[in-house]
Amino acid sequence: MSYSIVEKRDMVHQVHLMKVLAPDVARAAKPGQFVIIRIDEQSERIPLTIADCNVTDGSVTIIFQEMGKTTKQLATLKGGEELQDFVGPLGTPSEIDKLGTVVLVGGGVGVAPSYPQAKAYKEAGNKVITIIGARSENLLILEEEMRAVSDELIVCTDDGTKGHHGFVTDVLQKLLQSGEHVDRVVAIGPPIMMRAVAGVTKPFGTQTIVSLNPIMIDGTGMCGGCRVSVDGKTKFACVDGPEFDAHKVDFNLLMNRLAVYRDEEGISMKRHECTCGGEQ
Repeated sequence: MSYSIVEKRDMVHQVHLMKVLAPDVARAAKPGQFVIIRIDEQSERIPLTIADCNVTDGSVTIIFQEMGKTTKQLATLKGGEELQDFVGPLGTPSEIDKLGTVVLVGGGVGVAPSYPQAKAYKEAGNKVITIIGARSENLLILEEEMRAVSDELIVCTDDGTKGHHGFVTDVLQKLLQSGEHVDRVVAIGPPIMMRAVAGVTKPFGTQTIVSLNPIMIDGTGMCGGCRVSVDGKTKFACVDGPEFDAHKVDFNLLMNRLAVYRDEEGISMKRHECTCGGEQ
């Protein structure tokens, strides 16, 4: 069985949106979950978080950034082409409850998996404050979509080209210091950003959830590559998570483990570039 790409479009530099026809996944998916895809029989299997689902037309939306060999290859595909595998939904769904005020913090491509969560928290009756950030205005994604499902949207750019000039953590810090009662913070983005968010919220005792999608490899718990330490216990991000209590995650170990396969990834990219003549 193969899975048709019904839409593919470029969002910002090296970030792409792809809608894939996968009715079974669309019916079952919940916020926080992911899929495993394989482009063809020779491709590696990679996990990608689900950005949206449409039960009516059976499509599942993924948003990905060109980072390694497989995502660069995926970016060359167009609408009408097919994927060999599209398996899911996988992972433990987010716990969406009516809490009061929930702050979603999305950094870079982490805004994509933040979107279904913001929508779900809003539908559950929460006040949703969303903070999204990118290095520059031309790298922001899903701004209007996030605005539509948030009571308040705050945009940040590192270079000041739009919104707050600075990091998402600056805005979060000011929000907590202002006396605004926040029941939960959910942060999704680069590990260094999630670690910084955890550092900001801990003194306030604010419950903080992070999604450890960046460390997943196999996606089924078999390879062990996504081992993380949470509250001193070994967990697997793909089957025990990907969401964990931010204040219990050993971020130093996490970031060290992210570098384990860096050399192999570089070799794979070089081989891919030689095979395809360097064309994307």
